[in-house]
Amino acid sequence: MESLSNKKKVLEQKPLNLAERMYLPAILKGLGTTMGHFFKKSSTIKYPEVEREFSINWRGMHSLKRDEEGRERCTACGLCALSCPAEAITMIAAERKPEEKDLYREEKYAATYEINMLRCIFCGLCEEACPKEAIYLDGPIVPSDYLRKDFIYGKDKLVEAPLEVK
Repeated sequence: MESLSNKKKVLEQKPLNLAERMYLPAILKGLGTTMGHFFKKSSTIKYPEVEREFSINWRGMHSLKRDEEGRERCTACGLCALSCPAEAITMIAAERKPEEKDLYREEKYAATYEINMLRCIFCGLCEEACPKEAIYLDGPIVPSDYLRKDFIYGKDKLVEAPLEVK
């Protein structure tokens, strides 16, 4: 074999013995590795029966929060949509009617609030940009589905349940 410097390198090939020709050392080494894994603790989590622990900075599904009186915090300012690098958030603002005073905190609210979970990169910038602390990424894992339209989450899936008055 010649290299770029035109120096020859002599390779020695020693003949294989009977065990090496039958691949016994390689088979025994592979079986040893397999047997070693039998006695180790399994790293597999049996989801959904057992849920794994998440770190404190876990970012899950989005949720739109309510205030202490059960009204929606979101005032449709649009800062979350502007800060989203993936452009996954869309909203349509509307004016609050007098009879909706118990539903919304401010005069303006998000009539339509949608997040396309296929576009979302879970960066948390929407959470940081919200001045009213209305959106958090504190939900569970986003469930899988088959259709693209089922990954566009509206207020029906995002707004947290109202607090029960005792």
